[in-house]
Amino acid sequence: MHPILFDLGPITFYSYGVLLAAAYLVGLKLALIRSRGRGLDQPRVMDLGIWIIVSALAGAKLLLLLVDYRQYWTHPRELGNLLRSGGVFYGGLIAGVGVALWYMHRHRMPLWTTTDVFAPGIALGHVVGRLGCLMAGCCFGRPTSVPWAITFRDPAATPNVPLGVPLHPTQLYEAGAEAAILFLLLALERRGRDFPGRTFWTYMLLYGVSRFAIEFYRGDSRGMVFDAISTSQFVSLIVVPVAIVMLIRLGRRPGSTPFGAAQRVAA
Repeated sequence: MHPILFDLGPITFYSYGVLLAAAYLVGLKLALIRSRGRGLDQPRVMDLGIWIIVSALAGAKLLLLLVDYRQYWTHPRELGNLLRSGGVFYGGLIAGVGVALWYMHRHRMPLWTTTDVFAPGIALGHVVGRLGCLMAGCCFGRPTSVPWAITFRDPAATPNVPLGVPLHPTQLYEAGAEAAILFLLLALERRGRDFPGRTFWTYMLLYGVSRFAIEFYRGDSRGMVFDAISTSQFVSLIVVPVAIVMLIRLGRRPGSTPFGAAQRVAA
């Protein structure tokens, strides 16, 4: 589409890098806004957000390296492309959650309240990040003849993307799915029975289902498990049932109250 945003002398600004930075910033900003109404320490939330960003970047690239290790082992020069790519989102999510759990335990932050604060920010950031994927040509789809197919023609696009071939716009599929998840998370917070952890685990559930489905339309190499499903689909098969179990368990805890009642008590 438009992998290079602009050149400033010898410095090249890539669309993906700019949008990835924007994704983390808007996600963190939303988390900070949400934390104000939940009594969380703002500096702690900001520090936690920075830890999550750094660990998510490292985790996403590490998982990409693991699932495509044969490619990098055979062609070590392509490790340079690893630095330009965003990596595998699930790798970033797993690493970010792991580091967040460590940080929250260390500083005694309320676990599920804090994760609830960050969940919609993750969804919002993912929307922006997938637009960066679209601009760069990564995470591309399978060849297709559907009317809404997209065709990459810029040689500066991500290596291995088929040029001049109509493809499923899987980047837009996922951006749209994340936007819908964001809307649902914010809407559901004011409905039904509210309890700490509900927003976070609802996000994990919805994302796992959507990612599993969208993977069928992906055309890029991203590792296979049992020669049947992609790495992300395999992770989704683990995440979805865990999310369902956690929603049931946390919802049964004493103190779970309807949202309106909780708001009145807090007031």
